[in-house]
Order: sequence, then C-alpha cells, then structure tokens
Amino acid sequence: MKISCGGEIREFEKGTSWKEIASEFSAAYDQDILLVHDLTENRLLELYKTCKNDRAVEFLTYRDPDGRMTYARSAVFMMLKAFYETCGHEAVDRVTVEFTIGGNFYIMPKGPFSLDGERLKRVEERMRQLCAEGRRIKKYNISVEKAIKRFRRHRMYDKSKLFRYRRVSRVNIYDLDGFQDYFYGAMVPDTSYIKRFSLVPYKEGFVLMLPSVKDPSVLPEFRPSEKLFRVQSDSFRWAEKIGISTIADLNEAICDGRADDLILMQEAYFEKKIGEVAQRISQKDRKLVLIAGPSSSGKTTTANRLAIQLRAYGLEPHIISVDNYFLGLEERPVDESGKPDFESISALDIELFNSDMLKLLNGESVELPTYNFVTGEREYKGNVIRLGEDDILIIEGIHCLNDRLTEKLPADSKYRIYISALTQLNIDEHNRIPTTDMRLLRRMIRDNRTRGYSAAQTISRWPDVRKGEEENIFPYQDRADVVINTAMIYELAVIKSYAEPLLFGIRLDAPEYIEAKRLLKFLDYVLPLSSETVPGTSIVREFIGGSLLDVG
Repeated sequence: MKISCGGEIREFEKGTSWKEIASEFSAAYDQDILLVHDLTENRLLELYKTCKNDRAVEFLTYRDPDGRMTYARSAVFMMLKAFYETCGHEAVDRVTVEFTIGGNFYIMPKGPFSLDGERLKRVEERMRQLCAEGRRIKKYNISVEKAIKRFRRHRMYDKSKLFRYRRVSRVNIYDLDGFQDYFYGAMVPDTSYIKRFSLVPYKEGFVLMLPSVKDPSVLPEFRPSEKLFRVQSDSFRWAEKIGISTIADLNEAICDGRADDLILMQEAYFEKKIGEVAQRISQKDRKLVLIAGPSSSGKTTTANRLAIQLRAYGLEPHIISVDNYFLGLEERPVDESGKPDFESISALDIELFNSDMLKLLNGESVELPTYNFVTGEREYKGNVIRLGEDDILIIEGIHCLNDRLTEKLPADSKYRIYISALTQLNIDEHNRIPTTDMRLLRRMIRDNRTRGYSAAQTISRWPDVRKGEEENIFPYQDRADVVINTAMIYELAVIKSYAEPLLFGIRLDAPEYIEAKRLLKFLDYVLPLSSETVPGTSIVREFIGGSLLDVG
C-alpha cells in the first residue's frame, strides 16, 4: 500500500501500524509524531492503529493543537498511574485535574496523606521511570454497564456518574499496566512519548508542567498569575459547594428539575461579584474603568452590568468601545497573509483615543466616533458627551490593559478589570473542559446570529484569534486590579441546542470537520436546557440573543 505525506510517497505492507509508518517519515519533523490526520477520510487516528489501504496523511506533533491535547491527556494518565502507585491505591480518595494555569494543569489530590515535596519527587521519579520503560497504553472498548461498575470499584465516581447520561452503549477505556481510566480524546501509543514534564508544588495541590507551545523542546519556568489562580480556585470551590463540579452533576440537576434554581444561583453569584467591584471603584474615586479580556469573554455585558451597579452608588457611567477607534481601511495594518489585522493594537487610532479621553477628563465636550464595520470607516453621529462630577468612563476592548492604549492618561485615574470565561466544570475528575472551547462555542453562535457566519468560518478564523490573544491580551492580564470570571456554570446545557445544528452543518470534507466532530462529541456529554429562564441581563444572552442590555 502507498502512503502519501507532504508530497512524498512510500510503500508499506498492509497492516503496518501508524507508529511504524510515522517513524519512516519522522526525519521531516523536529518533534515526535503524536497523531495521524488521515486526509483521505478526514479523521484523526492514534498511532497504535494499523493501515490497510492507500492513504494521504499528515502527521501531527506537539506544535499542532490536536497533538498538544494528545500529549497533555497522555501525561495526565501517566501522572495518575504514578501517583496511585506511589501513594497506594487504597490511600487515594481521588485526584482531580481542577483547571489550567498558563497551559499547565493544577492537580488536587485527596486522601490520608501529606502532599509534600518529597512525595511529589517520588511521583515524578516514577513518571520518568515509566517514560524510560516505554510502557504500552492499550485501548479497550467495553459496555457502558461494565464501565460504570469498573469505575465504581476504582472509586472514580465522577466517571460512573457521567456514563449514566451517555446515549451510546459502549465506551473506550485506556489501560496502562493495569491502571485503567477514561479519557475524552486520543492517546499516544506508549509512555516513551511523554518526555518533558515536571511536578511543582503549589498552594494545596501541585502543577503538572508541560512543554512550551512556542518551543516544545523547552519546559518553561512556573510563573503563576496569583489573581487568575485565586479567581479560578474560588470559582471551582463555589461549584463544589453547590454540588455542580462536573457535567454529570449538571445533568443530574437538570433531570431533578433543579435547573431554574441553578440559573438563578449562578446569576446571583455573578451579580454579587460585579457589585463588589462597583463598590471598590466607587471608593477609589477612579474616572476610567478599563475592561479587557479575550474573544467572547462577555466584555460588553460585563460593562453594562457594571454600569448598572455603579449607578446604584450614585455614579453616572458612560460605556465606550475601543473598537470605535479602529483606523480606516487604508491605514490599518495587515497580518502575514495580507488580511486586515483587527487584533493588533496598531489597528487603533491611539492618538485620537488619548486625545478624546483627555478632553473628557478635563471637562470638555467630545463627539465620540462609531466604527462602521461594513464600510471600514469611522462615522460621527452626534454622540456628544461631557463628564460631570459623578460621571465615569467604562472603556472596553481587548487592549485595555496595555499601557500603550492609555499612555497619555493619568495613571491614578485608571481602574483595570480583566475578564475571561474560566469554566468551573470538568467532564469528570480527570478530563478538563478547555476554557477556549467555551469561548469558541460562544463566538460561533454569536457570529452566526449577528453576522451570518457559518460555524466553519468561525472555526477557520479561531487560530488567528487565539494568536492575537497570546500576543495582545494574555501578557497584560496581571496588570488588572481585579479579575472576573464570566463563565456561567449552566451555560453549556443552554448553548448546546444553538451550537449543535451549526456544527452538524459542516461538511465531512471541510477542513473544519475534525474540530466540529470534536466539539460535537464534547457536547454529547451534556443534556440540553431551555433558554427560557435565562435572564435578559445574563452574559449568555450576549451570545444566544434576547439581551435586555445594549450588547450590539
């Protein structure tokens, strides 16, 4: 049979494993091949599988998103195996992958043992031993009933609970030398592929460090964001407190008729956080509130809800979107492919923005522009404002934490807010829901509703959006005075009904099909929930529609 990759064709015997085939092409890659993209049938294949027919393929490494996810979940599996072995299976109540910190996993183990540096050192040593031994990771397909019994026996109750809501009759289980677990996605064929990792004690748990995205040969230094960690931890603890820390918990609440109460609780909790921020702003006497966050984090709704809370303190807020200060088409920078670069701060008329804001702070009247995304030009429609004694500006945009945007404005007038949808939910104790997945689904629904974009168009643009976030947003998040989590614990169940038809609309031969299939598999875990009881002021409404606020 013939295998074609990157213009090169090689012949192999039928039934050759993809691991063997990949080794013949490996000289063209600077990193280990972790996964196969079968271009002929447009699907992803694990390396342990065999090939029986001619195929056109591309191989994926850590530099590719699907390759990174495969490496990450395999590293978690190896860590769990080592942890249970080192501590003793009976001594471990559970090990939870709670959330990510800068692309690494924050892990919280529980049991009658002390988690100290020496224990983590032994676990890491066992991981390195497993890597050196190249232990095979096997995959089995068993009935859901057997899986439920098996994971109850292993005291992995989140998994047994999750399988109760699966529509399929069988599930895939991974086995590493007798240690069995369920993972949402592909694995490497053996432990020798997991070469770079470390375990770093942090707070009450530890961090599983993974290679750098920019340079996979490097294990970066652990530099946590204390503010971001605190918000993620608080959100996770709150979810645990109300008994909704996994998708299975959410499904159970829906089945038990508790969904309406859950929505009201979540909205009340978020309103409380916004109220606390408004109180701090009122006490600090700041004139400029700057709100930044990545795509689809809910900046517009957050700005509007903060404005309402500030009015309760006797202030008069004015919301200004930095997007209205985009340069005209002819002046705007372009990216590597020659397309207009809306993500760069250089796409904004910083000089005009600073001039207008300074005039407002000095008590002058200013006519604010409105950017027309159809014509690509700024327009003036008589939107004149002037700040009084109790007036305050709320400015929202992706660059609001970058000092270059407000370089001419007095530092003591600024209050900086960073927001992001940092989902509190896990699929189960070992499978995280990536925050980026939640934001991608939000954006997909809003793009289709407000701009008529297909799901494929949104997915195709997403890598550029993410690149812009890495360059223009995340480096400045620690400058925030406060971080707000805008993820709603119930929202996956609501947006499922909006997202699924869009994703099913992507053709089998489309480049975006694999990502659509992955998201559909993920959404299949979640029971649907009607949007009827979602309040008109909710962040969720910014994406699904029906908001009572001015969110565009």
